[in-house]
Amino acid sequence: MDIFDKVAGNMGPLGQYAEQGFGYFSFPKLEGEISSRMHFRGKPVLVWSLNNYLGLANHPEIRKVDAEASAQFGLAAPMGARMMSGQTNYHEQLECELAAFENKESAYLLNYGYQGMVSIIDSMLDRHDVVVYDSESHACILDGLRLHIGKRFVFKHNDLENFETQIVHARKVADSTGGGILVITEGVFGMPGDLGNLKGILQFKDKYGFRLLVDDAHGFGTMGSTGAGTSQEQMVMDGVDVYFGTFAKAMAGIGAFVASERRIIKALTYNMRSQIYAKSLPLPIVVGSLKRLDMIRTHPELREKLWVIVKALQTGLREKGFNIGKTQSPVTPVLLQGGAIEATQVIADLRENYGIFCSGVIYPVVPKDVIMLRLIPTASHTLEDVNTTIAAFAEVKKKLDEGKYSKDTIPALADKF
Repeated sequence: MDIFDKVAGNMGPLGQYAEQGFGYFSFPKLEGEISSRMHFRGKPVLVWSLNNYLGLANHPEIRKVDAEASAQFGLAAPMGARMMSGQTNYHEQLECELAAFENKESAYLLNYGYQGMVSIIDSMLDRHDVVVYDSESHACILDGLRLHIGKRFVFKHNDLENFETQIVHARKVADSTGGGILVITEGVFGMPGDLGNLKGILQFKDKYGFRLLVDDAHGFGTMGSTGAGTSQEQMVMDGVDVYFGTFAKAMAGIGAFVASERRIIKALTYNMRSQIYAKSLPLPIVVGSLKRLDMIRTHPELREKLWVIVKALQTGLREKGFNIGKTQSPVTPVLLQGGAIEATQVIADLRENYGIFCSGVIYPVVPKDVIMLRLIPTASHTLEDVNTTIAAFAEVKKKLDEGKYSKDTIPALADKF
C-alpha cells in the first residue's frame, strides 16, 4: 500500500468534517486588533475564544516594548541553540525572575509549551521509572508519555481514592525496578476548567514517595494571590516539585518555562532534546516576556478585572439554568445536549445572527451527544459583553431544546482546502 494513500484516507475523528468545516468551524480567520471585538468574514463579532486572559495582547505598554525590542534586535537574534550560541543575559534574567515568581531555585525557558512538556517527561523518566497521571491530562502530556518505555498508571480525573489505588501499584513496581515515581496532573484543566486537586494529591506524597509535575498553562497569571498559579491558589507551592507554565495564555505571547530545584533544571537543560537541538527563543519574545511578567506582578487590577468578568459570566449562566460543569477557573464550558451536526448549527447561528464567536467542542473531546461551547473571559471584556452573550445563549438553547436545528445538515459555510 502507498503510504500516501493510507495517510490521505485516514483523516481522524476531527478531520472527518474537514470538507464541511474548514475555514469556518475549523481553522477560522479572526481579523483585526486582538481584543474582545474582532471581525470574522467581514462581520464584527464578540470574541470568547482567545486565551488573552489579562488583556495583555494589545496593552499599549506591551506593544511598545515588543516594537522597541523588534527594532533593536530583529527576529533573528540570537542565532543558534542556547547550548551553542543562543545564550543571552536576557534569557537568564527572565529565567531568574520566573524562578523567583514561582518560589523555585531555578527555571529554564522552553521554545513552545507543547514540545517542552513532551521533552520534560522524556528527560525525567527511564525504563525503570513509573508515572501516574490524571485521565484528563493535556495532549502534550500524553504525547510525552508515549515516549516512556516504563510502566504508567492513569487515575480517574481528580479522584483521590483511585489515585491512591494507582500510586500503590506504582510504588510496588518502582520498588521492584529500583526506579522512581513521577505524578503528573494539571493546575487548571483546559476544557472543564476545574482545578487539579494538588493539595489532595500531596497528602500521599510522604507515604508513597513520589515527585509531582504540574502543567499550569491556564493557571499561570490567572490563579493565586499574585498570579503565580494554581499551586499558590491551593497554598502548596513548596509541594509542587516541577512547575510548568506557558507564555501563550495570560502572557499573550509564545514560549514556556519549567521551574524546579537547581539540580533538576541543570539536568533538564542538558537533556531536553527539543531545546538542545532547537534555535533559542528570539530576543523580542524574551524581552517582551520580561515586560509581561512585570505587568503580572505590578498590575493586580488586570487579574481583578478578569475575575469580575469571570464571576459575572459564570453566575449569570448558572442563573439562566446553563450547565457549566465544575469550573473553578476562568475557563467556562457551556454544556448542551446535541450531536456534532447540531453543534455546527448552533455555532453558525451564534456567529451569523448574534455576532458571537466562541469555540465549539464535540466528540471525541467531549462525550457523544454533548456540545461544549467553550468561553474564555478576559480582562478586555465588559459586563455589557457578558449580558449580551447570556441573552444570546438563552435564545439559542431554547431553539436547540425545541428541535429547531437540523440534525442532518452541516451549514454550507466552509472554504475550499
